[in-house]
Amino acid sequence: MKSRRVVKEIETEAQMLAQFSLMKQLTKKLKKSHYKHMLKDMLAHGYRMAGVFEEGKCVGLSGFWISTKIYSGKYVELDNVVMDEKHRSKGIGKMLSDWIIAEAKKQGCKTAMLDAYVENSAGHKFYLREGYRIRGFHFIKKI
Repeated sequence: MKSRRVVKEIETEAQMLAQFSLMKQLTKKLKKSHYKHMLKDMLAHGYRMAGVFEEGKCVGLSGFWISTKIYSGKYVELDNVVMDEKHRSKGIGKMLSDWIIAEAKKQGCKTAMLDAYVENSAGHKFYLREGYRIRGFHFIKKI
């Protein structure tokens, strides 16, 4: 029998910090103290998070931002998308993406966007299947 999964917003900093081990699967070198510090700054700038929970355990999560850019209008940006290694390819990403898109529509967003690591070919296939299109390059420079 399939276990019941539910998508819900992870609303507090403490709830977000509780997902550190899952976030660490995405960013292997991440330290909890650094994650805590970054969350404080991100939350002050409108960062939100949603997760898929199975039997009370978060098995997939994504941060998201709602903002506006000239080229896209009001948009939602998925950020730090990660599925637990043991729960991938089980529809969790689709559930999470659908929930965030529905929330974005309620907020008046017309566009969804995200960055995906170049080496994340499984993620690329998923996003293309979900209707995302590669629109450009994301450049980064350490300063």
